[in-house]
Amino acid sequence: MSEESPETPICYQLAPARVLAAGGCQGGTCSHQGNGSHRIAPDMPPCLMGQQQHTVIKYDGLKRLALMVTPEGGGDFRDQAWETISTIRAILRQQGEPMTVTMQTVFIADASDVPAARQLFEAYFGEEMPLTLFVVQPPCCGAGLAVEAWAISTKTVSVGYHGPHLVTVEHDGIRWIHASAGSINQGKRSAYQQAEEAFAALGKVLGAVHASFADVVRVWLYQGGIVEVEEGVERYRELNRARTDFFENYDFNANPLAKQQIGHAIYPASTGIGTLEHGLVTTSLSVQTDREDVEILSLENPQQTSAFDYPKEYSIKSPKFARAMAIRIGDHLTTWVSGTASIVNSETVHIGDAAGQTEQTLDNIEKLISAENFARQGWADAGATLADLAKIRVYVKHLEDYQKCREVCERRLGQIPAIYAQADVCRPDLLVEIEGVAFSQLRKAEGDDERRDS
Repeated sequence: MSEESPETPICYQLAPARVLAAGGCQGGTCSHQGNGSHRIAPDMPPCLMGQQQHTVIKYDGLKRLALMVTPEGGGDFRDQAWETISTIRAILRQQGEPMTVTMQTVFIADASDVPAARQLFEAYFGEEMPLTLFVVQPPCCGAGLAVEAWAISTKTVSVGYHGPHLVTVEHDGIRWIHASAGSINQGKRSAYQQAEEAFAALGKVLGAVHASFADVVRVWLYQGGIVEVEEGVERYRELNRARTDFFENYDFNANPLAKQQIGHAIYPASTGIGTLEHGLVTTSLSVQTDREDVEILSLENPQQTSAFDYPKEYSIKSPKFARAMAIRIGDHLTTWVSGTASIVNSETVHIGDAAGQTEQTLDNIEKLISAENFARQGWADAGATLADLAKIRVYVKHLEDYQKCREVCERRLGQIPAIYAQADVCRPDLLVEIEGVAFSQLRKAEGDDERRDS
């Protein structure tokens, strides 16, 4: 499709053939009006149909977007999928510079729609298909799908597409690696076997670009039947046993970007969450660089027992992940918050109270990313607040608790880009889990400005 001239009004409602829908926005008019609550640019076209929220992040000479999109126009699944893709396209077109999606997670209500979703997204993105994960976690709003996407300006970036499970992004001496793998549809496998196969497969994907788990800073684990019991043991506990066994092959103290001595292994931040599909799907984010101004720090929460120190009553072998992973690049800080729940020390609190668990979860995140906690772990110039979160995912166990959880999040976080998905959490008594990523600026040490001016 040829590019429209700047003088021609653009309609972003695309037909499945990736051309303008018949009669769409002729003469610059459009009957569809966006919801006024959407966090969008003032000049966003009114025919942008899908509900969307996005955050613009600028640092290290790059522009990034965190997008959350949910279709609003109704219709069947294909209609909703094309509406979602059209909305993503519209947001990128509004940025004033070339942008591309590098990673996206598609939350799908019905597993039978996954093949159609895959076909449609592949048809649209073609050879520049981002790393795309299709996860069967129904959007709480009732839509057939919802999408979380990460996009980046391509003016000074090299993006490598290495097949459906691997995308690399290189800029100014830093390489980011998005990778995925899984163990699904392979007949009857135990949770341990599925995890063992998935981790091994992900390791092979990373190895294709000369990376390993030692480079990984963030992991997502989507497990079918996460709290179901197999031969007397919950499936999530068996996943943890397999992860521990697999991680023994790697030295998590050897990451050259971890320059702060913290006294324990530097595990990736992680989310382990349920899905309606059988098996296990994994995805990861890794970083490699020789730059001296890049450093990582794994964060633990002083009011929570570290997951890797959990007693055996929660898992034969404890979960091997950090509560958060922070990376400083120049004078900016990015903090990936692991899936976080209503746990104090190692115990579930506010049992049976979804709103109370949501409050406690946000309290835990607030404490985790605070300047005080960073200082406690050696970075006195770092920290973030809930207002620095660029986006969140909220996993809700029971659909009837959705509005309660959302009301708490919106009261405390405002109109933050968010996706609410129905998913089982890793303990039977946990009703909600929240993850996110925060972007903040490092504080200047006292006297910095005076020293520069002298």
